[in-house]
Amino acid sequence: MGRSSIDIIKSGGYKLSALEIEGVLLTHDDISEVAVIGVQDDTWGESVAAVVGLRDEADLDLGNLKHWCVGKMSAYEIPKQLKVLDALPRNSMGKVTKSELKEKIEW
Repeated sequence: MGRSSIDIIKSGGYKLSALEIEGVLLTHDDISEVAVIGVQDDTWGESVAAVVGLRDEADLDLGNLKHWCVGKMSAYEIPKQLKVLDALPRNSMGKVTKSELKEKIEW
């Protein structure tokens, strides 16, 4: 049995690195913080979902984000879902708690 990792997304036969996708998304001018997770998908197993915190006065929707991602990452890495939060949940050490995001956010 393989190890389970919240930072590896298994989608359509690909193993995607959430950390790599987060690195690209953080270069977006409107995004101040991001967590990428895999959410259940009946067709692909998991699909890429991004939870972001935006900079002041910024506005971002899924369509704009997908358009921005073209040419910066592979088509199968582009987030299929987007949630915008005021702040991402963190543990006492300041690390984003992705497992909490995966459990508490309705997709």
